[in-house]
Amino acid sequence: MVSEVTTPNKAASSPQTGERGSSGGSEDKQRSMKNVLEKLYSIHRRQVQQPQPEQETPKTCPHCGSTRIIKNELGQLVCERCGFVIEDRPVDLGPEWRAFTPEERNTRSRTGGPLRHTGLGEALTTKIDLVFKDSSGKELSLRQKLEILKYRKWQQRIRIQTSYERNILQALHELNKLAANLGIPKVVVDEALSIYEKVLEQGLVKGRSIEAIVAACLHMACRIHGIPRSLDEISQYTKASRKEIARCFRLIARELGVKLPLADPKMYVPKICEHLKLSGEIMREAMRILDEAKRRGLTAGKDPAGLAAAAVYIAALLKGEVRTQKEVAQAAQVTEVTVRNRYKELARELGIKIPVK
Repeated sequence: MVSEVTTPNKAASSPQTGERGSSGGSEDKQRSMKNVLEKLYSIHRRQVQQPQPEQETPKTCPHCGSTRIIKNELGQLVCERCGFVIEDRPVDLGPEWRAFTPEERNTRSRTGGPLRHTGLGEALTTKIDLVFKDSSGKELSLRQKLEILKYRKWQQRIRIQTSYERNILQALHELNKLAANLGIPKVVVDEALSIYEKVLEQGLVKGRSIEAIVAACLHMACRIHGIPRSLDEISQYTKASRKEIARCFRLIARELGVKLPLADPKMYVPKICEHLKLSGEIMREAMRILDEAKRRGLTAGKDPAGLAAAAVYIAALLKGEVRTQKEVAQAAQVTEVTVRNRYKELARELGIKIPVK
């Protein structure tokens, strides 16, 4: 009887202990899995925070499969085994200079756009325009228009106060007008304005017209940058005479100590040929004549425009595209006598036989 009673008790108690043991085992498994996941996450986070440098895979030759790749003096990647050119003309995106220290890198590095001169007329200021409309495009009343004109006048008065600023602004307007008429690039205008500021600081403008000083500075800037613009061409678009501009030019060159390069007659040849609608063959022939004349010392002390006109006239006669001396002289802004004298001198000294037409 005792055994029959105790047996069901043991059987009843065994499933409870089994359930309790199985639940404890599952909790231990979950806890161990959680620890493993935390360790994996910590390892992954350390790898993300401290990425290791990627190792480049060695290049192989597609012809023979060799990994012995070298770079020759031309920058080409060549297989040392079979000589197969793997990469030809690689693009170097780095700078053209070399630096071995941080100080050299800081001194040699450059950035930004080119430096340019900005005058008073190009300052980054707000200007009241003469558009008599509001933000919605409606026409303003007469009273509002008069107020805008008054504000514009006072803004100009406040913006330019000293005599130095007024002088610079007047010179800048004259310089822009000459540059627009003569087709002169912006870099030459900036150079001319810089020369004018130096002239103004030296006090050379007193007693002389601003137009003559500006024209002389522009001619000097053209000489510095190698742009063929003679005094005769510049004097056509200003009130000052050629004699007055030449006098101011000599004064500026002497007082500022500017060393100007000698004018090359070849600079005038493209302009003359373009004006006369001549071919490129005549231009090359005129260049060759001028090079030979310079080698023999025939260009010293001569007007470069006159020499260029004579060379173009001779080249046109030799190539059969005849132009009269008057047409050539008008294109070069010289006289017919100058073209005739230089033409005869070049033909005689260089031994050029001019065909008789």
